[in-house]
Amino acid sequence: MKTNIKKPKKTIEDYMKLPYRMVIVPDEEEGGYTLYFPDLPGCVTCVESLDEAKTMSENAKREWLMAAIEDGVDIKEPQEEYSGQLRLRMPKSLHRQLSRRASEEGVSLNQYVVYELGRAVTK
Repeated sequence: MKTNIKKPKKTIEDYMKLPYRMVIVPDEEEGGYTLYFPDLPGCVTCVESLDEAKTMSENAKREWLMAAIEDGVDIKEPQEEYSGQLRLRMPKSLHRQLSRRASEEGVSLNQYVVYELGRAVTK
């Protein structure tokens, strides 16, 4: 027997506590920065300095959430769960080069690839 128990709706404060990822993009032409939340489409604000970023982004997020709730828009929650696993295919020649480098360093291929990816991402 199914029961139609509705989950209580989240409040603006509930959504404000969620860890939405914010992206900061420098405006090379006019100066300042554009801030946006990828999980909240259209939630964008601009600031002249990074000192304003926290306050302005929180204001923009609150206004966006208030409008979304008022309009009955389905609000996507941040997705931050990752398994830490990645399967990929690569050319045999790249596999060979990576395997040799890992062997030279005295680590597993997996450790070496993670190390190299980490270096590439932080550049």
